[in-house]
Order: sequence, then C-alpha cells, then structure tokens
Amino acid sequence: MKTIIVGGGIGGLITALYLTNRGEQVTIIEKESILGGRLAFIQKDGFTIDKGPTIVLLPEMIQSILEEVGINPDALELIRIDPLYSLTYADGTTFTKWSNQEKQLAEINRVFPGEEQAFLTYLDTMKQRFTLGKSVFLDRHFMNKRDFFSFPSLAALVKLKAYQSVEKQTAQFFRNEKLREAFSLQTLYIGGAPTSSPALYSLVSFSEHYHGIWYVKGGYGSLVPFLEAELRKRGVDIHFNTEITRIEESNGRVTAVHSDDQRYEADQFVMNGEIPIVKAMLPEHQPKKEKYVSSSSCLLLYFGLDKVYEEADVHQFLMSQDFKKNMREIFVEKKIPSNPSIYAFHPSKIDNTLAPEGKSVLYVLIPVPAGSDVEWNEIDSFVDSCIDLLEGWHFPNLRKHTEWMEVRTPKDAENEGLFQGGSFGLAPVLGQSGVFRPQLKPFGRDNLYAVGASVHPGGGIPIVMQGAKLLSDYLAEEADLANRKEKSV
Repeated sequence: MKTIIVGGGIGGLITALYLTNRGEQVTIIEKESILGGRLAFIQKDGFTIDKGPTIVLLPEMIQSILEEVGINPDALELIRIDPLYSLTYADGTTFTKWSNQEKQLAEINRVFPGEEQAFLTYLDTMKQRFTLGKSVFLDRHFMNKRDFFSFPSLAALVKLKAYQSVEKQTAQFFRNEKLREAFSLQTLYIGGAPTSSPALYSLVSFSEHYHGIWYVKGGYGSLVPFLEAELRKRGVDIHFNTEITRIEESNGRVTAVHSDDQRYEADQFVMNGEIPIVKAMLPEHQPKKEKYVSSSSCLLLYFGLDKVYEEADVHQFLMSQDFKKNMREIFVEKKIPSNPSIYAFHPSKIDNTLAPEGKSVLYVLIPVPAGSDVEWNEIDSFVDSCIDLLEGWHFPNLRKHTEWMEVRTPKDAENEGLFQGGSFGLAPVLGQSGVFRPQLKPFGRDNLYAVGASVHPGGGIPIVMQGAKLLSDYLAEEADLANRKEKSV
C-alpha cells in the first residue's frame, strides 16, 4: 500500500509514523522547505523562538502517541510550568493561576475571597466531565454519524451540558466576572470565543490545572527534528518546496495529485491542510453548501532582546479593559480591537538555549479577526500601541532592549495556506464540533482522507496528534475489511 501525505504538519507527520509502523510505503509532499507546519521556529542572529504553538497541554497524550509511533518520549525534555500564568486586569488587579491546588486556593482567597469552594467544586465537576468527554469525543471518530446520536452519546452531551457556551457554563461556578474570564479565555487557544464555543471546550481550562502546562526544552518546534529523523530512518520519501494544486480522480477515487510540474500516484491520499482549500483542488469543483467558519487569527510579534525580564512569568495575559467588547470586536464585528488582550511568552526565563548569553526571546500574540477586510499592511500604529501596553506591563523599556522584531499578520497566515488567515483551523462553534466537524473522509472520495486542526477532534498539537491516531486506526480497519472481502471471494 502506497500513501501520499500532502502537508508535513504535525498531523501529517504522526500519520506517516503510524502508517510506516505497519510497513506501508509513505511519501510526504510539503510546500515549504521544512516540515512542521505551524510547529516551526523563527531563527535569527543566534535567537530561536517558536513560530506558532507555545503552551504544551495534555503531555500524557503527547507522550503516549509518540511511544505508539516508535518515538522515545524521553527524548523530549518536558518542564512543568507552575505558576501556570498570570493575568493582569485593566484596574491593576493581578491574578496568578497555579496547578498546585493549595497555592491556587490561597491566590483565590487573596484576590477573589469567597470563591474558594467554587473552585473546588469546579475541579471536582470538571474532572468527571473530562473523563466522560475524552471517551465520548476525543477517543472516537464519527464516520458513522449514528454513533454520535446514540443514546449513550446524547446522554453524555446532557451530562457535559455541551449545549451551553463556555461562558455560561463558567458562570455557573464563579460569581466574580474577572474570575469567569480567567476560566473561559482558554477558548482563544483554539480560536473560539467563550460566548460561542460549546461547553465541551471548558475542559481546556480544567486540563491546565489537572494535567498542567508544560514547556519543551528548546521550544515546541524541537519536536519536529525527532519525527523527521525517524521518518527518514524508515525510508519515507519527503518532497520539499512542492505545492500540490490539483487532485486527479477517476470513478470516485483519487488517482494522483499534481504540483505545477509533477504528477504523484498512490493507492491512498491524506490531506494535512485546510478543508475548504483542499476541496477547491478537486476536479470540476463546484461551490458546496457548506459555509465554513474560520477560527480567529493572531497578530504575532517576535522579539530578540538584549536582556531577560526576570520579573515576567513564562506565560502571562494582559486582559482588555472590556473583555466582552474585545471578543465582540474580534468574532462579530471583525475589526482590529480598540483595546486588545495580549498574551506574552518569555521562555528565556527557564531556557538559556534560545538566545546568546544574557539575551532572550519574547513572543507576543494579540487575538484579532480572520477573514476580515483589515488592511494588515497598514497597522504600524496598532503594533506601536501594543508595544506601549507591553512596556507599561511586565516589559519596561522594551523598545530600548529590542535587537530585532518581526511581525506576522493574518494576511501572512493566509498566504501560507491557512483558511482566511485563521490560526487554528475551523472555529470551534457548535456547528463545527463533534459530529458536525469534518471527519476523516470529508471529500466524498473513497481513498482521500484528511487530518489536521480543521478535522475532528480539532485543533491544538495533542488533539491534532489524536486525530492522526484516529485516522490511522480507521485506515487499519478499512484495510482489514478489504483483506477479509478479498479472502471471501
């Protein structure tokens, strides 16, 4: 069996490892000059900083899948981050989130007295819901939609209160508005708003406390060389700088994929890319009725600095003066936020391998809309205002200490192949979650499959890896079924 995987993001790499585990012949076709997709580095003048994901969640899922595909998980040095991160509100209130339960209770007592029992109730309730939600939604696909609408699944939906939004579910635990924001902003990790993301995604916030937030020594992107080395060891053929633009088919089966000057044949094909963009490659493509909703996007600022900000945390959030308005501007009005929320990642606090001695890297993410008419080439004043906010926060005299800065806009993301410039695949709204999200075979062709952030179970590195596992299991089931049919003839 020969498989071509189009796209060398984490979903494509893990799928390739699963398939080669079974002795299958695999070719990866990647349009960039490196593998990893969003899991990559910005490297300049001796500085290294993650280009995309920075927060490592669900470490046990990552390690388990690495072990399954034949990678020694101990090859990656994982460092637990506690405190998880700090939040600074417009009125000067600061609140630190901890994985350590006693420290978190003490911090809640300091900032939000009277909410301690609410936090304990939250942990107990969400632990039960996480166990249920993982088994019902993360550990299975919904190729047969009747599986989703079975009595056990519907009963699980009710128990999870998945019909609620994350915002409404969080409000059932906490009275203070700031505390509600602290336990619902995590939908931004997957490009959704707390008001429109189903309560199932409340499990992300819980997971921070229960499983912790981790850091990969050397940066998240250092995972990719381990995977590439193993793939090359197994004889996987990797084509770089090759963009697939057309899919060839015959009688409902894909026969080849085409770049500008090359045709590639295989028995089956896996597309590790955005679903709407892949659909446009199909022959005689006609616009479908599906109207996909993109996740939000990010304005990203990368800094090489001549010092380490010891007073900063590894992770921190600066909350908008009006968080609800901030979310409305991003997700409803689709415009540059009038007063943004900002996430800053300063890994040099714990990792001196990322910059020359005495220097550091800083990663800044500002949630912004995708698919808008914003003129991203004309945002210098907005970037300047964000740097002003950073300097008044944990990074005084940031401009003075900046050796270099790079800016990445949603337009850059769109040019790199992300649907409408959205940073996290399709948005985690109800109509694109669970059974309603594109499944493993969303193109209506017998041998054309999909993996990645826009495919069930969704975005985030460990979840995309889980999606690759689900695809691998499904392909094994199909191969076994085909073998049984062949023997019975």
